[in-house]
Amino acid sequence: MRTALAVGHRGDPYRFRENTLASVRSALARGADAVEVDVRLTRDGVPVLLHDASLERLWGHERRLAELTHEKLRHLTGGGVPTLREALRAAGPARLMIDLPGATAESVRTVVGTVRACGAGERVYYCGAPGTMLAVRAADASAEIAMTWTTVAAPRPALLAAVRPRWLNYRFALVTRELADRDHRAGLLVSAWTADTGLAMRRLIARGVDSITTNRIDVLAVLARKSAATRRT
Repeated sequence: MRTALAVGHRGDPYRFRENTLASVRSALARGADAVEVDVRLTRDGVPVLLHDASLERLWGHERRLAELTHEKLRHLTGGGVPTLREALRAAGPARLMIDLPGATAESVRTVVGTVRACGAGERVYYCGAPGTMLAVRAADASAEIAMTWTTVAAPRPALLAAVRPRWLNYRFALVTRELADRDHRAGLLVSAWTADTGLAMRRLIARGVDSITTNRIDVLAVLARKSAATRRT
């Protein structure tokens, strides 16, 4: 039985607001092997941590991020939305899984360039839809990619050859033992999101996944440790 990596979904969002430095730090302190964060660009091209296109849900402002400069964003949120650079520093040596919602080829180049400038290429990997991951591959030939895949059908060989993902990233309910075994035979690692109950986590571990993304990092970290201990005995 494989021991799945524990990945905090947007940090530790049941304890701290998602995609904030406090959330990232909390996830790592509570046992996360990596933290998934969402990165978008402000109007003036600064990569920041935010899942939604607007500030309404998390910050109570009916303003779209793409309309705001980084300075205005800091003013509206009291500095609560961190830059990617700040998040990379906060994570220290730990890994970040960068999701790129709403990305364009230009924004992907900016994010990849920021990761490179921070010397963080070896501790960052990227997830997202195939088109976005193609843009990541074009921006960085050595990038580690977890391509999000939303069907049980295997990706076309031509797509795999173009993207060269290390991981396939599935909604957790799609993952079966047969699917995981098929992807492993193809030399791919299997990632699943977003599993928040102990039952779902145990099933995924039993089915051989390599990574689980969760909003309940405390629960998953305990289960992952127990799984590792069982394997050693």
